[in-house]
Amino acid sequence: MVDVLVVDDQVLIRAGLVAMIKAAPGLNAVGEASSGEQAVELAARLRPDVILMDIRMPGLSGVAATEQILAAATHDPPRILILTTFDLDEYVYAALRAGASGFMLKDTSPERLFAAIAAIAGGDMLFTPGVLRRLIEANTRPGPAAGAPGQDLAALTSREQEVLRLVARGLSNTDIAGTLYVSEATVKTHLNRLMSKLSLSSRAQAVVVAYESGLVTPGSPD
Repeated sequence: MVDVLVVDDQVLIRAGLVAMIKAAPGLNAVGEASSGEQAVELAARLRPDVILMDIRMPGLSGVAATEQILAAATHDPPRILILTTFDLDEYVYAALRAGASGFMLKDTSPERLFAAIAAIAGGDMLFTPGVLRRLIEANTRPGPAAGAPGQDLAALTSREQEVLRLVARGLSNTDIAGTLYVSEATVKTHLNRLMSKLSLSSRAQAVVVAYESGLVTPGSPD
């Protein structure tokens, strides 16, 4: 069972999500929060696997709540799925930087929502590479020239930088393994090491760092 915490300040939306999750096989609605503050408190107490996080709320926003929840998690942090009305909401980018694992539009079908919850609970990052790239390119400032990564990446080996570059292009671990002619297990090892060195908690954060450091530049060819 995947334990899910639902966070939304609109009572009808929140109640609808909770009802759908309770009726879905393999999912368990362990709680609901009407504010970012309540989400932080319930996340610490209930330790859900996945949090459906509304991004625009009065008081503590979904972005700030995401930051606080992940910062407070000592181990096995929850996976956070952002729910938004607009696919290029400027707040979504901030949520990805904070460590969210993906986002979905609020008008998505129940079946797609259930599949999304299962996917991020399993460790996947939930957005197509094209959408992620548009988000990042629309929100990042130009970084150093390509090939001259920032100081943040100085601790990475050349192979780890190459893995990070391919992750930023939207390649899966399987695709990266094929591109570099190594095993998928080797790719996972490189990815885990670079994320540990950079203190990252999600694949989405790794993509953001690759752009902001200048390792990958907006508009660069695939």
